[in-house]
Amino acid sequence: MTLSDKTKTVLVVGATGSIGQHVVDVAAEKGYTVRALVRDPAKARHFSRGVQVTAGDVTRPETLTAAVEGIDAVVFTLGSDGQGTVGAKTIDYGGVRNVLMALGSKQVRIALMTSIGVTDRAGSYNQSTESHDWKRRSERLVRASGMHYTIVRPGWFDYNGPNEHKLVFLQGDKRHSGTPKDGVIARRQIAEVLVASLSSVGATRKTLELMAVEGPAQKDMEPLFAALDADNEGSLDAAQDIDNQPLEDEPEHVRDDLNSVLERRSC
Repeated sequence: MTLSDKTKTVLVVGATGSIGQHVVDVAAEKGYTVRALVRDPAKARHFSRGVQVTAGDVTRPETLTAAVEGIDAVVFTLGSDGQGTVGAKTIDYGGVRNVLMALGSKQVRIALMTSIGVTDRAGSYNQSTESHDWKRRSERLVRASGMHYTIVRPGWFDYNGPNEHKLVFLQGDKRHSGTPKDGVIARRQIAEVLVASLSSVGATRKTLELMAVEGPAQKDMEPLFAALDADNEGSLDAAQDIDNQPLEDEPEHVRDDLNSVLERRSC
C-alpha cells in the first residue's frame, strides 16, 4: 500500500512534539490531508489552516476511536524523553500498542520513528530508562501488525552542521556510543523521510538508521529506500539486527500484546 493519491488522510501521533510538528507541516505541503492527534487542542493553534485537530491521549485507548476513523496512514513520532521507564512503557510502547488496537483490522500505511542505538540494551541509558527495550517492542508490534510500514531510527536531532544534509540510511544498528558520533540529523529531515516513506514502494517493510553527512540533501529518496534490505517476512526484528532480546524472556503482557495484534491481523 502506497499513498500516491495526495488526498489521503494521514494521522500524526505526537503531532505537537519537536518532530511531529515538522511532520504535520511536511505532510500538508505534500498535499496530504493531515489529522493531528493532540492531548490539548490549544497547543495546535499554530498548525496551518486545513490541518484536522483531534483530541486524544495515547495512554487512554478509549479516546482514540475518532482519531483513526477514515485514515489511510499513521506517522508515529512519540517521545517520552525525561519520563524514564514509566514514560517509555506507557508512551513510546503503549501509545503504539493502543493506536494499533484502535485500528483493529483496518489496513493503513505506518511510519514509526524510534531511535538509533535501539538494540543497545547494555548501555547506561537503557539500563536506567529501558527506553531502547520499549521502543524496540513498539517496532515489533508494528511488524506483527502485517501492515505496510517503514521504521526510522534517527540519529541525534539537529546536531548536524550547516553543510550536513546528505542523507545516509544504514541498517544493523551498529553505532552505540550514545553520543552524536553515532549520527546526526535535522528534525526537518527526519519528518521529510517519514512522510516520503508513505508513498515509497521501496520503503515497504524496511527498518533504517537515519543520519546526515556533509553534502546537499538528495531530491529523490527512492534509491536510498530501495537499496535497503527488507525485514524478513514474519520476523519481529529488523534485517541485520543483533538477536539480543529473546521473545521468550519478554514480559508476559508484552507477549500477550503481540498475540492480540496477530489475532486482529487475521480478522
